[in-house]
Amino acid sequence: MHTAIAAKLINITAAVLTGAALLFGAGPGVAHAANKIVARVSLSQQIMEVSVDGRPTFAWKVSTGDRAHVTPTGSFKPTRMHQMWYSKKYDNAPMPHSVFFSGGYAVHATYAIKRLGQPASHGCVRLHPDNAADFYQLVETFGATNTSIVIVK
Repeated sequence: MHTAIAAKLINITAAVLTGAALLFGAGPGVAHAANKIVARVSLSQQIMEVSVDGRPTFAWKVSTGDRAHVTPTGSFKPTRMHQMWYSKKYDNAPMPHSVFFSGGYAVHATYAIKRLGQPASHGCVRLHPDNAADFYQLVETFGATNTSIVIVK
């Protein structure tokens, strides 16, 4: 999906969900709490499924850690975000639209799109650049506290 269109859809979705919750009597804090993002990454399937408020919204191919590099499993919250980050550990490798979730591990864009769908990273969760931009926008819109990144085998 084109990033500008996806960003508009994400913002519209956020506004509609918040408005609906307010319309039906929930307070502002409740409306915001109801809008949760869950990004479920399957290491065995090399897929990231994103649900917004319990509704499946996106399913994207990923690349996670290869045989020599582990992607941590568990449930995480985003800890920091950078539109562009350069790896301090791996030769200044570019990591566009990084959403860090555990130490140096992040969900971020990759330019090695032919490797998506198979393990290929040093432990991060890599996405197509368009999908990484969409995910980044989702987290930015709904907030890190309303986002969970769940990584399963």
